[in-house]
Amino acid sequence: MPIPVLTPEQSAAWDARAAAAGIPLGTLMETAGRAALQVLASRLPDRLSGGVLVATGVGNNGGDGWVLARALNRLEVPVFVAPVGEPGSELNRQMSELARAEGVRVVDPEGPWPQVALAVDALLGTGALGPLRTPVRALVERLNDLALPLVAIDGPSGVDLGTGTSHGPAIQATLSITFGGLRRGHLLARDECGTIVVVDIGHPPPDPGWPVLVGESEVARWQTRLAARAHKGSRGRVIVVGGDAGMTGALRIACRAAFAAGAGLVHAAAPAAVIEAIQAAEPDVQTVAQDFSDAPTTEIETLVHQCDALVLGPGLGKGPGRRPLIIALALRARAVVLDADGLNAFQGATDDLREIARRRVLILTPHVGEFRRLFPEQSQVVEADPWQAASEASRAIGATILLKGVPTVIATPDGPLLTVAAGNPGLATGGSGDLLSGLLGAMLAAGATAA
Repeated sequence: MPIPVLTPEQSAAWDARAAAAGIPLGTLMETAGRAALQVLASRLPDRLSGGVLVATGVGNNGGDGWVLARALNRLEVPVFVAPVGEPGSELNRQMSELARAEGVRVVDPEGPWPQVALAVDALLGTGALGPLRTPVRALVERLNDLALPLVAIDGPSGVDLGTGTSHGPAIQATLSITFGGLRRGHLLARDECGTIVVVDIGHPPPDPGWPVLVGESEVARWQTRLAARAHKGSRGRVIVVGGDAGMTGALRIACRAAFAAGAGLVHAAAPAAVIEAIQAAEPDVQTVAQDFSDAPTTEIETLVHQCDALVLGPGLGKGPGRRPLIIALALRARAVVLDADGLNAFQGATDDLREIARRRVLILTPHVGEFRRLFPEQSQVVEADPWQAASEASRAIGATILLKGVPTVIATPDGPLLTVAAGNPGLATGGSGDLLSGLLGAMLAAGATAA
């Protein structure tokens, strides 16, 4: 089952669908608490023997914490619950009474606390909004002061799981355990959430219209299998246009990435002076000279028409004539990846992009800054809600948009939103985007679709 990426409203709707389907919310809560125990036992087994403190809130997230405490107690793990107040939901009350009846020990949130080796945050869940109230805030600050791993149930208290923002102190979790799917805030507040584990607790299948997480297995299925008799002419031909003076590296990286992703033939188009450097450094890359300020030559027009995919932008520069050149070449191509300066050339001219997308397969790969320049109407929401921003821009242009960031969101005009959370800060370096554009070019050349 795909892992959905949910808003708080979608998460609540999923719980309601489960209840309507005959799966009681108490059953989901019991399953969630016991699933959390399994994650702790597999990931932090040495910590359990030293004792566990569970901080519980008054809502259903606190109920998950009470279930976890009861399950730990049955395994004879020393466990103590610090409840922030009296139960505010019926399920919390029921789980609290069950745990207390089985001997789970309760301690005052203000202390003193027994010595433990692990602390669990079960204070606030997916629907919590705004600044923390005084008793919860004090408990969050105290938990953060502990020199212990902190495990968040559902997500770190103090983090808005819809937007990833914090209004004051928030739990700095080592590990977050969430249920059924990711919440958007998990992916927007990675530092606060730590390692994120999703466990299935028995929800019905997610709504197919919700965004889903894309992992290695999904990407592997998108790849075109190479036939045993494949040769360089059948594995796809890519042309990369870019590498203005001083930016030869961008062109080289994109070309090397296209080869690494399986392209049979790769061509580089750049000014004549740059071509000399490419020929010396990359002898397997075929070349064609093209001044970026001029109209396309007959040679490059013919080559673009013969190639399976066109990558425009890595190191293209911002000089005059870029947009007319891009439009002329894109309209001769079968499929186009537009990146970097290729995107910047269309600032204030998205109508031209819309025309290319109407006639050709088009993928845009902006980072947040490039996205803001192209789509200023989405600039206020792009970081807090990249799913909405990418989706609306994709529909407006009629093209696939791969919005790079933490997380990366892939939007098509009609298909489901895809979310990539596999990146790490090592990608925050010059050349990563050029490499991505070369990979995408090779995938398109091999027959992958942009949708």
